Amino acid sequence: MNTLSSPDHAEHLRRDRLERLLKRLPARGEQAMRWLLQPEKVVLRGIMGGLLIVGGVFSFLPVLGLWMLPLGIILLAEDVPFLRRLSARMLEWIETRHPAWLAPAPAAGQAKGDLTAHRAADAAPRSPRSGH
Repeated sequence: MNTLSSPDHAEHLRRDRLERLLKRLPARGEQAMRWLLQPEKVVLRGIMGGLLIVGGVFSFLPVLGLWMLPLGIILLAEDVPFLRRLSARMLEWIETRHPAWLAPAPAAGQAKGDLTAHRAADAAPRSPRSGH
């Protein structure tokens, strides 16, 4: 039987979504995240992940932002099993609510209007039934 078991399948989906999200980052951000996600960077990943989560908690301060919280969770999830489930749910939410964030990056020669259309779709109001 070639099907993945449920935990293996969930981890595969998490990895796939993370990979697509990393490809959408600016080149330097993608390079930094890939460097931090290397297995031998466990201590640095823990420190950076913890600092990013603390920064996300204090997002009301001018320099810090809420964007730091999911990034910290993604970094710590590489080494903390219960955070893997949280990061998997977070990446699934992104895929459901903001599919353009995980879509392939636009080609270098693509018209700017096409990217604007993706942003407009993300910003479109949600139906009242969805609760968001």
